[in-house]
Amino acid sequence: MLLQRIQQQFIDSADLKYQCAQTLAPEVEAATNAVLASVTGGGKVLSCGNGASAAAAQHFAASFVGRYERERPELAAFSLCADAAVLTGLANDFEARVVFARQVRALGQAGDVLLALSTSGNSPNMLAAVEAAHARDMTVVALTGARGGRMAQLLRDTDVHICVPHDVPARILELHHLVLHCICDGVDAQLLGLPETPNHETESST
Repeated sequence: MLLQRIQQQFIDSADLKYQCAQTLAPEVEAATNAVLASVTGGGKVLSCGNGASAAAAQHFAASFVGRYERERPELAAFSLCADAAVLTGLANDFEARVVFARQVRALGQAGDVLLALSTSGNSPNMLAAVEAAHARDMTVVALTGARGGRMAQLLRDTDVHICVPHDVPARILELHHLVLHCICDGVDAQLLGLPETPNHETESST
């Protein structure tokens, strides 16, 4: 019983990835181009999310400032989820809704990218972050699930929306991680060229 359930988890995840390979690829390409244009033009990526999405946002920033698979110059990225003192201070002195928005207004500039991850697209602090990014004339790359929630309604034509067509948060998060890896790989490919052979190993300690 348990073995079959575990196997089904693998199958469900693989099926969703296969389904999204063609449908989401154009949006992932657009997101990669937006991120690349920002960091090569002197801008940066500010990433944020809640819970498991916060961990994904931090993972993305680490891959940009450090490396994904290949050595390259550092790229400017910052996770708005990483500083506990800032997060708890803002939540205590103001309200939880503004913990990302105030950081975006403090750190964001025109030409930067806000990478916003929300499986539901309805988290109030994420919606406020998107509004703050627009006020700073930033591009928003939104990773959501289901139908995008209220975040989808806030996005502009110049933003990029990658919406995983699923309702289970675990499946959505798995696709979000893959999308983030694709963005990192795509940026590296544009900066460094395609590797001569597929790189199935990484020197990273993570």
